[in-house]
Amino acid sequence: MQYRTLGRSGLKASVISLGSWLTFGNTVDTKETARIVRAAFERGVNLFDSADVYKNGDGELALGEAIAGLPRHKLVLATKCFFPMSDDPNDRGLSRKHVHESIGHSLRRLGTDYLDLYQCHRFDPDTPLLETARAMDDLIGAGKTLYWGTSQWPAERLAEVVALCQTHGLHAPISNQPLYNLFDRGIEAEVLPTSERCGLGQLVFSPLAQGVLTGKYLPEQKPPKGSRGADARLGQFVERYLQPQRLLQAQQLVQLAKAQGCTAGQLALRFCLRDPRLTAVIVGARSEAQLLESIAAAELQPGPEVLAELERLFPV
Repeated sequence: MQYRTLGRSGLKASVISLGSWLTFGNTVDTKETARIVRAAFERGVNLFDSADVYKNGDGELALGEAIAGLPRHKLVLATKCFFPMSDDPNDRGLSRKHVHESIGHSLRRLGTDYLDLYQCHRFDPDTPLLETARAMDDLIGAGKTLYWGTSQWPAERLAEVVALCQTHGLHAPISNQPLYNLFDRGIEAEVLPTSERCGLGQLVFSPLAQGVLTGKYLPEQKPPKGSRGADARLGQFVERYLQPQRLLQAQQLVQLAKAQGCTAGQLALRFCLRDPRLTAVIVGARSEAQLLESIAAAELQPGPEVLAELERLFPV
């Protein structure tokens, strides 16, 4: 496993990290979750990411059970808050009240007394940015989290919050968690250069475009049985990728990967990691086999001609 420093901090994260959206506490049972998490840990994965909203807390509970017994000091444990957790008007957003109460709930579900990284799951236009920054600074001072970060924040908000923290002497965020894959490269225009300037590392999610970049969804065919695309409840998340042109691109990726002696998914992950501004790709796994395939991508070294071909096949 390889490790990269997260933003302008001393924290090192495995380039392949494990997430829990739509898997742990959801489509993966407790026994398999424990097997996947331990297999990841044994192979050098140290960053495990969740969020309170994942299956309304069940994702954190499942991850907490899976990491029980693992050496806490070797884990980089990350979760998030923002989305509504109930009908209560204060049980959402990034107010001081919600942030302080949410981390308490997350710590209990995860079975730990501190987080390594606490992330603002989205930007909150209804809360003064300084209030959120002060709340995060409070949590660091109280030892409830060691660092804080953001997720899916636009470039201008990232620059604004870092400047606010510098002005007021607060701990600034060290990371952002954006959507990024061969289809979705929008962060290259502004988010990446702004983050680099402000000292934020990137922990990118959906690097396989909900599995479409593995090539398992074929043009003009129904989604394979058991896949996310075939699931009436989960299919909403993958639907936008199941377009004819994108499915054709994915099959071109499959052929290019075969020529390199790897899988399409591995090549898609390695494309993301070509950029040193990205600290890690957060992968999901419904089985140990899926996990191991993703982990193997850390060792790939595609040449410049392969990366150039990917740029041609998947233009911005």
